Amino acid sequence: MQRKTFLKAMIASAAVALTPVLASAQDPIIVGEINHYKRMAAFAGPYKQGIELALEQTNEAGGVMGRPLEFIFRDDQGEPGEAVKIAEELMTRDGAVMLTGTILSNVGLAISSFAGEKGYVYLASEPLADSLVWAAGNKYTFRLRSSTFMQAAMLAEAAAKTDAVRFATIAPNYAYGKDAVAAFKENLLKLKPEAEFVAEQWPALFKIDAGAEVQALERAKPDAIYNVTFGPDLAKFVRDGTDRGLFDGRDVYGLLSGEPEYLDPLGDEAPEGWTVTGFPWYDLTDGPDGEFVAAYQERFDDYPRLGSIVGYMTVQSIVAALEKAGSTETEAIREAFEDLAVDSAMGPITFRSIDNQSTMGAYVGTVALRDGKGVMVDWEYKDGANYLPSDEEVMKLRAAE
Repeated sequence: MQRKTFLKAMIASAAVALTPVLASAQDPIIVGEINHYKRMAAFAGPYKQGIELALEQTNEAGGVMGRPLEFIFRDDQGEPGEAVKIAEELMTRDGAVMLTGTILSNVGLAISSFAGEKGYVYLASEPLADSLVWAAGNKYTFRLRSSTFMQAAMLAEAAAKTDAVRFATIAPNYAYGKDAVAAFKENLLKLKPEAEFVAEQWPALFKIDAGAEVQALERAKPDAIYNVTFGPDLAKFVRDGTDRGLFDGRDVYGLLSGEPEYLDPLGDEAPEGWTVTGFPWYDLTDGPDGEFVAAYQERFDDYPRLGSIVGYMTVQSIVAALEKAGSTETEAIREAFEDLAVDSAMGPITFRSIDNQSTMGAYVGTVALRDGKGVMVDWEYKDGANYLPSDEEVMKLRAAE
């Protein structure tokens, strides 16, 4: 009797001891998501929906390591200081295992610097400034989206195949715009050494004086124009440039200009003939991107924007990293991201260990009007792995890390 009583007590004790372990196994894995949800709603809204779709699919399939995956969404108002404050709260108060998000490059750079200092893993989903993974890179910051350099190289490749020699540029006067122009110049001159740049315009972000900018570009008499404006600045530039004939007889290359977030608001004023990077969701029916488009439309009764698939791939990347790590510890996650292979909605991508940049590509095509709206035609998906600097160049850029 004494032995039976002892065994029952042991079993009961073991059951009690196991209870919190089993409960903790069901606790969600939390990721802190920081973005400009009010200031840049046209991009951040669809981006968030892409995240939500991927989270639903992930959790319906059993979650990650047997635990549900949860994102805490916080709005930084597009302010770097506020973003850093939120990042600290998410990690120390809310129990986030890592950080992700941001659109504006100056905010992404602020979070990246903070993450590197504190030792927090940060997946920069959207910010495009090249310095994020190169000159200002650190071992805790990884970037999903194809960088400014990569997309500019794709457009430079197209520009080099034309007869244009005299080029003018227009870009917002901050990190992303500066990087975009420098990358286009570097890549174009490698392919077409005789090219020359006859004008550079640097309007303040979202404060463009489109009339003055158009006049300045026209005075330079370029053969072609490289445009990096986006959002309301793009709409103003396209309208004034079309009215004044700036684009007549000239090749125009638009970074991001084919993204639905920025092309759709132009309606029938879309700049026909521009060569752009973007997201031709309306033509995607096969493969992983086609499956994503169908699932997104079914879930939200709306069409996806570029931000939608970036948000979706953000979750795919984090799930792949956590599963590879087999842990929520920071160092395990960081190590898992190095050379991480992801079967993404745009096909296979890899996060390169040399610079923490993913090989996510971009769609390049020509703007045309279809049913009174701008669309991309004759587009092609360009593999990002083919548009990155050499390992030697990357090592020089990251030498200060």
